Amino acid sequence: MSWPTRRPIVSGLLVVLLGAYFAAGGVYLAWLGGSWYYVIAGLVMIASGGLIGGGQLAGRQLYGLLWVGTVLWAYWEAGLDVWKLVPRVVAPTVLLAYLYMPWVSRALQAEPGDADWPRVPPTAVGFAVIALLAPMVYGTAPLFAPVHVQRPLSEMQATAARESDAWRFYGRGPGGQRFAPEDQITPANVGELEVAWTHRNGDTVDEAELDGEREFHSEATPIKVGDTLYSCTPHSWVFAMDATTGEAKWTWKLPAERAGNPYLVCRGVAYDELPPDQPCPRRIYAPTFDARIVALDADTGRACESFGDRGYIDLRANAGPSPAGFQITTSPPLVVNHRLIVGSRILDNAAVDEPSGVVRAYDPASGDLVWAWDVGRGEDAIGSLPEDEVYTRGTPNVWGAITADPQLGMVYLPLGNATPDYYGAHKRPFDDRFSSSVTALDIATGELRWTFQTVHHDVWDFDVPIGPSIVDLPDPNGGEPIPALVQTTKTGQVFVLNRATGEPIKRVEEHRVPQTGAVAGERLSPTQPFSTGMPSFTPPPLTTADIWGATPLDQLVCRIQFAQARSEGIYTPPGLKAMIGNPAFDGVTDWGGAAIDPGRMVMTINLMTMPFHIRLVDRESEEGQELAASDYEGGENASDEIVYAQNGTPYIALVQAWLGPFGAPCVAPPWGELAAVDLTSGDVLWRRVLGTSRDSGLFGTTYNLPLPTGVPNLGGSVITKSGLVFIGATTDRYLRAFDLRTGEEVWKARLPAGPQATPMIYTGDDGREYVVITAGGHGALSTRYGDYTIAYALPL
Repeated sequence: MSWPTRRPIVSGLLVVLLGAYFAAGGVYLAWLGGSWYYVIAGLVMIASGGLIGGGQLAGRQLYGLLWVGTVLWAYWEAGLDVWKLVPRVVAPTVLLAYLYMPWVSRALQAEPGDADWPRVPPTAVGFAVIALLAPMVYGTAPLFAPVHVQRPLSEMQATAARESDAWRFYGRGPGGQRFAPEDQITPANVGELEVAWTHRNGDTVDEAELDGEREFHSEATPIKVGDTLYSCTPHSWVFAMDATTGEAKWTWKLPAERAGNPYLVCRGVAYDELPPDQPCPRRIYAPTFDARIVALDADTGRACESFGDRGYIDLRANAGPSPAGFQITTSPPLVVNHRLIVGSRILDNAAVDEPSGVVRAYDPASGDLVWAWDVGRGEDAIGSLPEDEVYTRGTPNVWGAITADPQLGMVYLPLGNATPDYYGAHKRPFDDRFSSSVTALDIATGELRWTFQTVHHDVWDFDVPIGPSIVDLPDPNGGEPIPALVQTTKTGQVFVLNRATGEPIKRVEEHRVPQTGAVAGERLSPTQPFSTGMPSFTPPPLTTADIWGATPLDQLVCRIQFAQARSEGIYTPPGLKAMIGNPAFDGVTDWGGAAIDPGRMVMTINLMTMPFHIRLVDRESEEGQELAASDYEGGENASDEIVYAQNGTPYIALVQAWLGPFGAPCVAPPWGELAAVDLTSGDVLWRRVLGTSRDSGLFGTTYNLPLPTGVPNLGGSVITKSGLVFIGATTDRYLRAFDLRTGEEVWKARLPAGPQATPMIYTGDDGREYVVITAGGHGALSTRYGDYTIAYALPL
């Protein structure tokens, strides 16, 4: 073979093309004010590739020098954070190794001009690579170990008293602690857990029915009454199963068509007992996708005809007209102190004039309305309205699970936003007062007791996604315990308030927040509340070091997008120029909330990082008119942005997950974490990665190496008396157990479908402790669909 034909033309061309890509993109990035590295690297690669294509050894040596410079630049920009180093170093190192492969090496020979480029043997190159990458390898250590506990373990006291084995509420009790007083399964024996039973409810997804909309979200946590579990499915089926064997007892199916409503969610059901002489004395109350509450006989599954209208309450009563799906119910109602208290999920961002966010309380026996809390009609609740009147349209709503303190006679409402989310100039004083707040009402009368706002004039969709968890904190002065509540938020702030008065127990401060970039007519709050007496899980403002990608190729695209957008950290205002919402509408923590061990005074909370691009479009602009004339409303446009019409405002909102062209997030891992917090001191006891990339690959695939990246998660955790934390929630389809003392993962089980639900734990009639999780999949997280309820227990 002649020398010209042996030249590595293909290899050289590859390097030249990569160099041209980096040079062109790098010039644009530098023009935007970003790093000059890509320009320099691109030009060097073009020269290197040209020499390699000509068969000259100097080309490989030149690339070797570039590689050394790249590694040093990566350490300078990203430090020893291994995840930040991956896209900067791994692919260049792979290319270096390729250029030393025999088929390339044999084709390179020294030209007369190569005399000044000494041949470097592969062994020497290997030692150099190892030496330069050693700090990066050292940086992998934190990936496999959580932060250690910050106080002596002897100070952690387990809850002494054992309570009933019932799990009668969504959060076990009305206060939403999600604490199980079971101690049969311990950190020492949890590794022996095995599947005790599997129940399949039959509610499977028909992809054709969904018309491509991924709005099937299986999020239910069962409740336990006696030896029966009750749960629900996205299609508003309710079913009962034996708590010891998993055998089906009955199934009730909503006799209604979806009527174009794409959103299918049910997080749970509620239970109540009436005097035995009443008809249907043991009742299950369930939400439906057509905005009703149905009462079912807990023993038979038949509708209780004496309740409401032949078993139903219609939440669209006095709500005014709206299309199907604008008003539905997704979370369980709360039955406490002889009141059935119900909120509604109102469709986000469609229009100003949407159904009211009114919260109502009914008589659980008759279904008669007792009070209605409509913020547009005054602070306190009212009675029923005449048929021709409607509750105030477009007010803040309650879509998450509600909690209460029956002894204090207070119900705690997690309030959302007045619609729409990303523009607020039209919002009324009562909207601004109650949006994104936790508000306490008198259970019996609906009278306002107090309100505490977590976000002022919310234009980021930071609604409060779940009711607070209640706990009695020790008085630092040795007095009576302090009645407290712990409110988690999408912003990553954790507020600890006196649940009797609403006053902060842990310090809260108003801090100034970004004001630039908002659209004309918008009014922003100059400050926002920050819970400085508790650890903040709010992500810090992004820097160029945080920008990620699976390779330098997609990382460059993300860096360009970062340079193009506004990003001043949390509370960067939405505007005509795109901003990066970090956190975004899914929040740092969503409807999973917190779990609290009331004896150890420890809280666990799962966290995620899912930045979004958000921009507003003037409705009168050319782009706005095209969007308004299209059928994108509620769907996606050609750029895969979710289009929110926001009718009644001057602006359309476009929202898109901030992913690179290969489908990898544009920010560095971890993307999911689990943390434990000491509620007395406010210290973070440990914080660890939650979930792996096993089921989250590039280009939208669901296969990958199980790298400890952490993953997006929806659902909450539970804590046991024995000191275990159980959680599903993640996109990699595992139920996991962690040691509460250390954060060490001590057990996990692979599930057949996505576990985007909070587990529950109880002792069965056979004396065994059961851990139960719903595994049904979640459209928004693209996890596998299914119809499973699975119970784990120790071997018999």
